Amino acid sequence: MIGHAVLSAWVSLSVVLPSIRWDAATPAPKVPDADSVTPGVWGFVITFMVAAVTVLLVIDMTRRIRRTRYRAEIAQKLDAEQAAADVDRSAGDQPGR
Repeated sequence: MIGHAVLSAWVSLSVVLPSIRWDAATPAPKVPDADSVTPGVWGFVITFMVAAVTVLLVIDMTRRIRRTRYRAEIAQKLDAEQAAADVDRSAGDQPGR
């Protein structure tokens, strides 16, 4: 089975290889037309929209980070006030004062 596959591959190569011209020169690259390689109006519109969406996402992210930081500061102040109130209450409950 494997021998048959190898034999058929060898026969195929022996038919294809002589037909290939190994001494053929590589054709010179063609310079594309400048009008056909520009992005055009749609390329500009899509690039502008991607840039606009990126700017809006950065603005939104900045607002969210700022809001989170403010909430953390307020929570810290409330915890400090609560701790101070607890200390005052515990000092007032002591019977020697």
